[in-house]
Amino acid sequence: MSYIAEYQRSMNDPEGFWRNQAEKLEWFKFPQKILQQDADGVGYWFADGEMNTAHMALDYHVINGRGNQAALIFDSPVTNTKKTYTYAELTSEVARTAGMLADLGVVKGDRVIIYMPMIPEAVIAMLAVARLGAIHSVVFGGFAPPELAVRIDDATPKVILSASCGVEIKRVIEYKPLLDRAIDLATHKPESCVIYQRPQVAAPMIAGRDHDWATLLAASKAVGCTPVLGSDPLYILYTSGTTGKPKGVVRENGGHAVALKYSMKALYNVEPGDVFWASSDVGWVVGHSYIVYAPLLQGCATVVYEGKPIMTPDAGAFWRVCAEYGVKALFSAPTAFRAVKKEDPEGAFIKQYDLSKLKAIFSAGERLDTPTESWLAEVTGKPVIDHWWQTETGWGITGNLQGIECLPIKPGSSTKPMPGFNVQILDEHGERQPAGTQGYIALKLPLPPSCLNQVWGDANKFRDSYLSFLPGFYTSGDGGYIDEDGYVFVMGRVDDVINVAGHRLSTGEIEEVVAGHPDVAECAVIARDDELKGQTPMGLVVLKTGAAITEAELHKQLVARIRENIGPITCYQTTVVLARLPKTRSGKTLRKTLCNMVNGHEYTVPSTIDDTAVVPEIVETLRTKGLIS
Repeated sequence: MSYIAEYQRSMNDPEGFWRNQAEKLEWFKFPQKILQQDADGVGYWFADGEMNTAHMALDYHVINGRGNQAALIFDSPVTNTKKTYTYAELTSEVARTAGMLADLGVVKGDRVIIYMPMIPEAVIAMLAVARLGAIHSVVFGGFAPPELAVRIDDATPKVILSASCGVEIKRVIEYKPLLDRAIDLATHKPESCVIYQRPQVAAPMIAGRDHDWATLLAASKAVGCTPVLGSDPLYILYTSGTTGKPKGVVRENGGHAVALKYSMKALYNVEPGDVFWASSDVGWVVGHSYIVYAPLLQGCATVVYEGKPIMTPDAGAFWRVCAEYGVKALFSAPTAFRAVKKEDPEGAFIKQYDLSKLKAIFSAGERLDTPTESWLAEVTGKPVIDHWWQTETGWGITGNLQGIECLPIKPGSSTKPMPGFNVQILDEHGERQPAGTQGYIALKLPLPPSCLNQVWGDANKFRDSYLSFLPGFYTSGDGGYIDEDGYVFVMGRVDDVINVAGHRLSTGEIEEVVAGHPDVAECAVIARDDELKGQTPMGLVVLKTGAAITEAELHKQLVARIRENIGPITCYQTTVVLARLPKTRSGKTLRKTLCNMVNGHEYTVPSTIDDTAVVPEIVETLRTKGLIS
């Protein structure tokens, strides 16, 4: 079937289209109400179906003869640990862990916070909570206590599952003191905390509240799957906010399972038995969707990786994992590939590994700049598929359907809307924009399955945040355009716009030109206040390892490139070479923090930052160059 036929079917008969996809999963009771809509046009999918996501992802495969197939591959270069679980073994572990939680009083609808590193027990915990019909809320391991406390108060968990520590390249992070502090700060107090003791650190326990994971698990018995409705929540995942209360995105069981199962073949072109690797963390939406649920719903083997794309031990880490386990599809963030590019610009490590089973490389999480996309395709010889989505949707909004029809790749574009998503470019008045004209990227309601239709405990926040600006549409918060061929170009957040003497310029557009310089590994372009022009763009650049160009010569060449590609109206005036950029743990560059920093405004370093030491380094560099006082 062609892309256009598949997409039009989802637009012309959404209920029929998604009913067909739902039939590919094993329900306890198949839904009769495929789609319902409220007064705002918000969609609710498969609300009356009865199911259990853990059953669909685990027990179903064991029952149907796939019990001896690999389900979860754990690879931890930071601890020199490797382990593979079959579907039968993983199902048994999950059932016993669910029994452990049931012994602590967890029942359907209860919330359980999971605050753990990238180890198999984190995945097992998520599936065990789902098995009981409870609701998990995963908080990235090592998150600062105040941020964790906010999530404890919002989700009001009965139990918190954690580990004694996380292991980084050069340090061990003790989780228990962070957890204890967060509980002290929180108004809500969990009844129990269960701690998985890792050999690197033994966490101290608080009598009466804290329990040893291994001890409880040894005494527990396997339990079955609790039936839930398709409309019952599977999990709450908080969006990372630097100020105010974070939004708890609610994912419902039914639509989530249907959309993710569909995406595995349609977008990623993987079949049951294939090995799929999403190099992310279970604390992020990519980890939820494509480390845990989607690969297991499809009957694939999923890789859980406790390491980095570089330094564990080198820039060949990704290729080693792909070769060792026969990964068919690799999915990671652009920042990871830029890190590899910086350390291994010639792709020398790639030549050391047999990547014959790797068919495609997928990227999402932030804008994939054209230079990185082109470099990755050149050095690997694999198609590089950019796709765009959000925590709120749980799966791709736009993409290139490798399992339906491989469309030509346009660098800089995440290709076309995924089936079910009616993507439009609107101005601030809700008027549709012509091809090639930038505007707000909006999704016409109802959204397809898996997308949020509520914020945990705050109906008004959901409407105010996503629906009120452009009635009848979900506002993505991103800006961009659709070209004459229907390809979507996501240029960045709508507030990432520079106003130079009345001309509005996209930072993403300028970054693309800067990143195309042969000595540039990665960059961030931000707005610097200017008395005459209002704002001018400033480039913060990280050079490739071994690059010998001076900052002055680099700036001269960048000015010429920007004049040639965008025009002199850009008024690009400043280039600063940095050792590294500040990023969140999910790989997003902290552009707002940088912008406030260079303009002398107050700024907050968010708890999501990957390394707090980077900000003082940048401040010192800017001060030395006389750019800040």
